[in-house]
This record gives sequence, structure tokens and C-alpha cells, in this order.
Amino acid sequence: MPIHVGTCGWNYRHWRGVFYPPEVPQRSWLAYYAERFATVELDNSFYRLPAYETFARWRDQVPEDFVVALKASRYLTHIKRLRDPREPVERLVRHARGLGDRLGPILLQLPPTLRADAGLLAECLDAFPADVRVSVEPRHPSWWTSQVRRVLEDRQAALAWTDRLGRPLTPLWRTAGWGYLRCHEGRAVPWPRYGQAALRAWIRRIAEAFEDAAEVFVYFNNDPGGAAVLDAVAFARAANRAGRSVSRTFVER
Repeated sequence: MPIHVGTCGWNYRHWRGVFYPPEVPQRSWLAYYAERFATVELDNSFYRLPAYETFARWRDQVPEDFVVALKASRYLTHIKRLRDPREPVERLVRHARGLGDRLGPILLQLPPTLRADAGLLAECLDAFPADVRVSVEPRHPSWWTSQVRRVLEDRQAALAWTDRLGRPLTPLWRTAGWGYLRCHEGRAVPWPRYGQAALRAWIRRIAEAFEDAAEVFVYFNNDPGGAAVLDAVAFARAANRAGRSVSRTFVER
């Protein structure tokens, strides 16, 4: 099972002429992307949860080996703030089932103002079906406790490792048999690219925590100028050189 490498989203108009050829219509961008990467993190589901039929339509546009990670609706994470999770989790999963076997992990990105509540997190994670993998991205420092770590470990939920400017924003806990990394912004030129040293550092951290057989999902969120696409490819190439198995990546240069 490889490192799955892709970007956070695919539908960026400023990628036209940078990644998407001008002659490729926007309705075909997902299919074009899926020919060149084997995974994507879907972020527009955070703002508005697509219908089951929309997910099913996207499933039909991607190959059998394609994996879609899904950012949970802000209704669950930012409006409900994880409270009373049963109904919003059930609705989220019911819609996402439209992806069929292309459905990968679901990401819970917590508000930066939400302080740690291990019981609340446990209740939310317990609302998910056993066959759905969940990654959690806390953004308040109060979450870095042994109690929170145990909640994640007991439920095999992956702590989402995050990076900004080449530095980890989270503890590098391994809380599940699989991992999740989000790279938000690099320090290289041109902004917001990642340099080779930063990419190699993350490959080393992954190798120290996960054996090659473990699945690790890596997504680049530095979309301006198509930096995410270029860095995803550079990361995959560097990981291959380091002897790690990586999902397919191909970008015409």
C-alpha cells in the first residue's frame, strides 16, 4: 500500500493554463486530474455537502484506483462544533457513499478556537461507521494531551499531521495504522512552493513512523500558481528515490 499523493481540491480556475490546458473544459477537469494523480482531497464538501448523485457522478469520472479523501462539512465541525454528531455524521456518510469504493478517509478539520474536549471527540468518532476511516486535524494547542491521543488510538483515527512554512504544526503522533499529512504553505521561491529539503524532511518523518506497507495520504494545499501540483509531483519523485512506494503521478512539463 503506497503513499497516496495529491492535492487539496482540483477545481481551481487559476490552474487553467498552468495545469489544465486551455482547450480542456472545466467539466472535464476531474477526469483530466484523475489521469495524472490517483487521489484528491475534496474540500468543497466543507462549504456545502454535495448530493449523493454528485458524488456518484464524480465516481464515474475517475479510474478504479482513484481515492477521494473528503473534508467533513463545516456544519459538523464549525457550527455544531462536534456536538450532537449522530445526524450530521449519518448524513455526511450517506451522501459520501455515492463515491462507492473510491471513498477514502474523511477529514475532520476542527476550528482553531475549539479547545480540547476528549469526550466530545470520542462521541463524534463513535458516530462514524466502522468501515469509514477518519482523520482529525485539531488546530488549538490544548488538544495535545495523552487523553486525546488515546481517544484517537482507541478508534484508529489518524491525527492529521500539518505543515506550514516547512514546519510541523502538530505532534508527530502515529495514532492509527495509517497516516495523513496536509502541507499548507512552503517557504521556497516562488511562494508558496516547498523546497527539496522540506519535502525530504517529511518523507523521512513518514518513514520513521510508518512502514512501507502502511497507507499514508499526503495532500498539498498550496494551490496558488499551481504550486500544489508541482510539489505533489516533486514529493512523489523524492519519495520514490528514498525507496518508498508512491501512488501514480504524472504531469506534462
